[in-house]
Amino acid sequence: MLDNEAIYDICRRSLDIERPTYTNLNRLISQIISSLTTSLRFDGAINVDITEFQTNLVPYPRIHFMLSSYAPVISAEKAYHEQLSVPEITNAVFEPSSMMAKCDPRHGKYMACCLMYRGDVVPKDVNAAVATIKTKRTVQFVDW
Repeated sequence: MLDNEAIYDICRRSLDIERPTYTNLNRLISQIISSLTTSLRFDGAINVDITEFQTNLVPYPRIHFMLSSYAPVISAEKAYHEQLSVPEITNAVFEPSSMMAKCDPRHGKYMACCLMYRGDVVPKDVNAAVATIKTKRTVQFVDW
């Protein structure tokens, strides 16, 4: 689910664009969709397809809206100067400011979650970041 207002805010806050245009919004949206569909376009050992997203993230047919989040969103100028760690990126993706729809998931609970990383990411670092989130209980999930 994508929301223009949330994407406008992300462009203003994270990309330092004072008055975002539809072109700015569409570029960010295309980056998000490209990241989501990467495993459909490239080979890899741990890739998933769209039906697996539905199977794993949609517990009931009537509850079928997925909330997208994306991190890091940083301007091109900052990209060369800021090095973010896997735990920082993992924590950032759960922040309301990273959500692609105007909502604050801290006021509710997650039913399921899928974290996708791109680039030079080591599974050990991802597992450690997820373990930290579970231990600190910073993200609330429903009790199954």
